[in-house]
Amino acid sequence: MSDKPVLTFPQFISAGEALTDLIRVGADQWLSKTGGSTWNVARAAASLGVSSAFAGAISQDWFGDELYAASQEAGLDLRFLQRAARSPLLAVVYETSPPQYNFIGDNSADLSFDPGALPSGWQQAAQWVHFGGISLTRSPLAARLIELAEDLHSRGVKISYDPNFRNVMDQRYDAVLKKMAQLADVIKVSDEDLAGLFRTGDTEAALATLRGFNPDATVLLTLGSQGAAIHAGDQYWQVAPPPITVVDTVGAGDAGIAGLIYSLIQEAAAPAASGSQNAVPDWLQHLRFSIACGSAACLNAGAKPPQLGQVRALLEKI
Repeated sequence: MSDKPVLTFPQFISAGEALTDLIRVGADQWLSKTGGSTWNVARAAASLGVSSAFAGAISQDWFGDELYAASQEAGLDLRFLQRAARSPLLAVVYETSPPQYNFIGDNSADLSFDPGALPSGWQQAAQWVHFGGISLTRSPLAARLIELAEDLHSRGVKISYDPNFRNVMDQRYDAVLKKMAQLADVIKVSDEDLAGLFRTGDTEAALATLRGFNPDATVLLTLGSQGAAIHAGDQYWQVAPPPITVVDTVGAGDAGIAGLIYSLIQEAAAPAASGSQNAVPDWLQHLRFSIACGSAACLNAGAKPPQLGQVRALLEKI
């Protein structure tokens, strides 16, 4: 018998960017908040009880320390979080209504992420790996992430993808969008994402183009106050959100995709435990859970991850 400890790895990994939002709140006042869409998804999944990690790189300064501490507090597997002696990645929000922002990150820490330096053997335990956000616009990071997604796809690991449209996603992003959509098992987009990504006001046409990239992928389409919809093959479901008092919508989309992945992981575990097989996902129930997660994220200020108890309470109202 070997005396070596048995290493366990997370079921869910979200790979991409962790950054700091610098938000102008006064003429000479700025508020800093930890963020990044892929990092938020990892935290939301961990908050629901899924063993999770964020795979990316952060700086070694105060900004990086804040992200590291928040990752630790969220219960993320810190073996996947790399640190580099480079400047931090910042999102500078100089107007909030409507949002006006830019990103500062020339040669910043996030670009140094090395998938080859992740713990050996983690791919065998991974059930889902999530990609998206501005990380897929940033060279040379984007190429590394796409290569990682291709490798995971070839291994049979499930891929989720949320482009999470930002103003840096112009025509140069089109090839990345198509490639990642082709690799994904689940694609999450909002109606606003579709308008930005395809540069059109015709949501139905944009959705049809996206689905044409990969007809086998399931698409989670979030619709703001109208709830969300799932397109799977030739089937379609739409569910309205529960009645809540919205405090802040930041992080709602990230919580929604995390909730969908959580629900899929739970469904996959149930037949494995009973020895039965269930090849057809219950997409309506997965959609309801996703909407409950997104709604729970709206109950608090900032991108605070939803708690499972909050989600279950809201689920009863959907």
